Amino acid sequence: DTLWDLAIAEVKKRENPDDHDDVKPGEVWEKSILFMGNKNGGKTTIILRCLEREESPKPTLALEYTFGRRARRHNTPKDVAHFWELGGGTSLLELIRVPITSYNIRSFAVVLVLDLSKPLELWTTMESLLQVTRNHVNKILTKLEKTNPEVAAEIKQRMWNNLQRDHPDYALVDPFPIPLVIIGSKYDIFHEFDSEMRKIISKTLRFVSHYYGASLVFTSKSEALLLKARALVNHLAFGYDKSKSVSVDPSKPLFIPAGLDSMSQIGPPPASDSDLGKVRANTPLELWKKVFEKTFPPKSFCDLQDTKDPAQDIQYTEYEVDVMRAQKNQELEQYKRNASKSWKEMDFDSD
Repeated sequence: DTLWDLAIAEVKKRENPDDHDDVKPGEVWEKSILFMGNKNGGKTTIILRCLEREESPKPTLALEYTFGRRARRHNTPKDVAHFWELGGGTSLLELIRVPITSYNIRSFAVVLVLDLSKPLELWTTMESLLQVTRNHVNKILTKLEKTNPEVAAEIKQRMWNNLQRDHPDYALVDPFPIPLVIIGSKYDIFHEFDSEMRKIISKTLRFVSHYYGASLVFTSKSEALLLKARALVNHLAFGYDKSKSVSVDPSKPLFIPAGLDSMSQIGPPPASDSDLGKVRANTPLELWKKVFEKTFPPKSFCDLQDTKDPAQDIQYTEYEVDVMRAQKNQELEQYKRNASKSWKEMDFDSD
């Protein structure tokens, strides 16, 4: 290669850091994606569609795994994408640390699926899941800064790749530490909402996505909308070209790839000047949260917890295991009764 060839290749690599240019011939491209979001929000449906599987979606138990394979070209090794799905809404947050590790952090991405038909749960679900994920990723980065500072620096730099330094919002945003896509599901139900409600939700999600350097897409069971969501996921999973099209009309499904929105286009939070003046907030994100929750008072975190015991789910019935479990439960109850009886019979010194 000439010096010019090398320079052109380096520029392309910097402009498209997730592109296949940095994968040597014969090597396998390997990525991991964690899907999380509202319970029954449509995560499994989206994964199945991305993998072109015709299966009927089943309720997700705790943390589930599957994978997909794609060949870049004819007679080349198939690239692999690992798909993790966190079930239970916000009730199993501690499981987030299982799939995201220091070994795969460079090739990891997150897809947050928010149920547009449940605006009262929207902010709490989003905030809880992203906060726990971000804290976990930051802990990994802190360790990497000591053990492998070059990788840590690369990941931190990549956070800003979707936003050019001359972007007017460069100092106003706080990019998520790993690639993030936000999917608003059940658009067919959301579309029946009052136009003002739709406007507030759409505007708020646009701000949150732009603030975190994320892509945003609204989808439903419609094939056309699922294809748009699939395009963003396939970009993360297999390095497919990222769409440059944008749809910001609140009367239509939103589709905004990361870095293609701006604060000036989004506008101020949906509240009057007098109301905004009364809101006390330390960050732009906190300001938008308070304005949003004034219209959509959030459900408490406890209300979002999944209280159903998955061990009692009939779809996981297994006779031998269930018989043994019932026996152990009886033994436990007997132990509790004996322990309680012996405790009461204990003679304590009065001194």
